[in-house]
Amino acid sequence: MQWNAITLALAAIRRNLMRSSLTVLGIVIGVAAVIVMVTLGNGATARVTSEISSLGTNILMVMPGQERFGMGGGTREQARLFDASDMEALRDEVPGVSMVAPTASKSMQVIYGNTNWSTSVYGTNNEYMKVRNWPIASGRDFSDAELAAGGAVCIIGATVRKELFGDQDPVGSNVRLQSISCQVIAVLQTKGQSGMGMDQDDLVLTPLRMFQRRISGNRDRYISGLLVGTHAGSDSSKVRADVELLLRQRRKIQPGNDDDFMVRDPQELISTLTGTTKLLTMLLGAVAAVSLLVGGIGIMNIMLVSVTERTREIGIRLAIGAFEQDVMTQFLVEAVVLSSLGGLMGVTVGMAASYIGAQALEVAFLPDVKIIVVSCVFSAFVGILFGFFPARKAAQLDPIEALRHE
Repeated sequence: MQWNAITLALAAIRRNLMRSSLTVLGIVIGVAAVIVMVTLGNGATARVTSEISSLGTNILMVMPGQERFGMGGGTREQARLFDASDMEALRDEVPGVSMVAPTASKSMQVIYGNTNWSTSVYGTNNEYMKVRNWPIASGRDFSDAELAAGGAVCIIGATVRKELFGDQDPVGSNVRLQSISCQVIAVLQTKGQSGMGMDQDDLVLTPLRMFQRRISGNRDRYISGLLVGTHAGSDSSKVRADVELLLRQRRKIQPGNDDDFMVRDPQELISTLTGTTKLLTMLLGAVAAVSLLVGGIGIMNIMLVSVTERTREIGIRLAIGAFEQDVMTQFLVEAVVLSSLGGLMGVTVGMAASYIGAQALEVAFLPDVKIIVVSCVFSAFVGILFGFFPARKAAQLDPIEALRHE
């Protein structure tokens, strides 16, 4: 009997195909919108997590100064830079710290032959690659002698290699950092974009001592940042608190005064951005779900019209022995079939739109099967909810009055 009811429902939908299509449009839009929002939200979350994780795992970023936000945007307060003793103190006195990489940077022109490229030049050590989990594609690390004496050697990123050397192997070649000659000893593996949209491969690494003596002109105190690697499994919040306490002591900051440095944990940034993305996805999904409500109201209206149009048919059924429950079931099944078809169409449209959107936004296509199932079930529930009143009205018609209906 249920199959007969479904067959009759499909026949009724086919008789008024255009009207039925317009009726389920709200359901289609609602389901499709929910799927698109959730799928693209998942892709954006995965991309943000991946890009921020590319900065390195088990890492803290320490920078001098504090960011201040006002009407004109964010600014960084000037503060005393770090020095080599700060780096050594963090490595030796904080239990959770495994390594510390200093960074000092400057934007410079890198020249090879007749080709030049504007990039960022960093002074650092070999721990920079270890902290950031950044292997060397070809070549070697800085030697201890080069780090101690400030040897004129450098390691370049994949973008610099492409712009200056093309497909040529640059290892062993000499480039100029403006007027400073420097031998390329290695090329880093490709990292890609960072979470802030910057090309991580567009850089040149030099020994810190070489950077301080020949580029910045400041022999000892030009360290503008520290990348602190922590032991695997250590509590990053505890290590961060210990780092902040040690730096406050070394920089002689009195109790109650604000820090003149910042310690950032990329994992906290991932959690914040992921939470924000999920919240926005939920809000947009909730807005899209309103379309399901509108679609349900449309189904109820069209079913009421259908009851009026088929009053005589209903009277005949009741007159020849059909029970009220049978008539009610028939109209309820029609409403459920109509909304379910809208749900399936919405899933198809939503998946296609999500795939196209993911390609356009360059994020991963990560459909959520649970959301798809919930959308289909909810669309069927909408049919039951909004189809009940028209079905009940049809079942309670007086057979004699229904047969008199023209």
